[in-house]
Amino acid sequence: MNKTKDFFKKYRFLLFFLIGVIFIIFVSVVGFAAGLSLDKLKADYPLKPLATYINQLTDSFLKSRNIEIENPASENQEYVPQTSQEQAVINVVKDYSPAVVSIIVSKDLPVIEEYYVSPFDGFFNDPFFQIQIPQYRQIGTEKKEIGGGSGFIVSSDGIVITNKHVVLDASAEYTVITTDGRKFPAKVLAKDPAQDLAVLKIEKEKVTDDSGNLSDKPFSVVKLGDSSKLEIGQTVIAIGNALGEYRNTISVGVVSGLGRTITASGGGLVETLEDVIQTDAAINKGNSGGPLLNLRGEVIGINTATVLDAQNIGFAIPINLAKRNINQAIASGKISYPFLGVRLVTITDQVQKDNNLPVNYGAWITSGSQKGEVAVVPGSAADKAGIKDKDIILEVNGQKVTAENTLLEIIQDYNPGQVVKMKVLSQGQEKIIDVTLGERTE
Repeated sequence: MNKTKDFFKKYRFLLFFLIGVIFIIFVSVVGFAAGLSLDKLKADYPLKPLATYINQLTDSFLKSRNIEIENPASENQEYVPQTSQEQAVINVVKDYSPAVVSIIVSKDLPVIEEYYVSPFDGFFNDPFFQIQIPQYRQIGTEKKEIGGGSGFIVSSDGIVITNKHVVLDASAEYTVITTDGRKFPAKVLAKDPAQDLAVLKIEKEKVTDDSGNLSDKPFSVVKLGDSSKLEIGQTVIAIGNALGEYRNTISVGVVSGLGRTITASGGGLVETLEDVIQTDAAINKGNSGGPLLNLRGEVIGINTATVLDAQNIGFAIPINLAKRNINQAIASGKISYPFLGVRLVTITDQVQKDNNLPVNYGAWITSGSQKGEVAVVPGSAADKAGIKDKDIILEVNGQKVTAENTLLEIIQDYNPGQVVKMKVLSQGQEKIIDVTLGERTE
């Protein structure tokens, strides 16, 4: 017994080693055999993901309890839209997202270096006087991204629509980035002097075909709709570069108001925008300049502003205003409007009552309370035609001026240089005068 114990003590490490080797050999043989069996099992009965088996077991259980299942689990099942509206939204996003772009604003900014000097240099060598005062100096410039927005391509040769406040800085550089990551330098063709709109141009990319020939690759484009036929409550889709970070963000809502007038600010610009579309589709910073589309995939507005202290209230400029801009920018390189040169108040029943006016319609020409708010701009079209302070413009080419059909809306249908006939009530007498419209540009 003692000899056995001595033998075990003496050779226990060798015994443990042999037992370990035998165990490893055993496991290897068993594993090899099991692998052969598993391969045959896979060939005869292809294995499925565990989640698939769980889904199938769940479906079987629900069916056994007479619970109907709308979409039984399947291996390669794709999402099926539940309503025709949902399908329409998906189709619009797939078809027109490639035409929505991000616009990056960059600029050469100074690089500032901090360094230290002692005011006692050259006077004292005592360490006590080695006081260091920080100073700053420019050591060059560096191109940095300073802003961004959204836009959309309206022609295959690279015409892009965006907001004016996105491209307001004349000294900055603008880069258009498509959804597939391609980058194009952008040229600002024209800025709208009256609306928050701008027209940009990017050049088509050169590609090589199978024969080695170079050709221009056309851009994806959107369709332009008719914003005059909008209805409150209709579904709209906003697409844009939300927060300047999340490209091609989609939000869905309805037209929640029409004909709104707002004062919008951004990028150092403050403008009063009339006849804009109100929507509850989420419009965030960076969405500016992106399209607002209907369920047919037509652009009916250009997203432009939000209300900071509100929720789900955003505004878009009607697309019909931009159509005129596109044609002018391509043809002449500028966007201009007819200019009359008056300060006016549109007359309503209340305005007539408050100011004891002889009529309850028309445009009342009157100066403002602030310094410089003259009734008629000197040298303007109105001044040259003889229109004076306190006159009332009643009609333009036979169109009655009312709160629903304002003087501004009427003259927008004409071009600078055109002559229009205006019926004017001046000092109690009606008269017809010819007015040659001036030009308002950026």
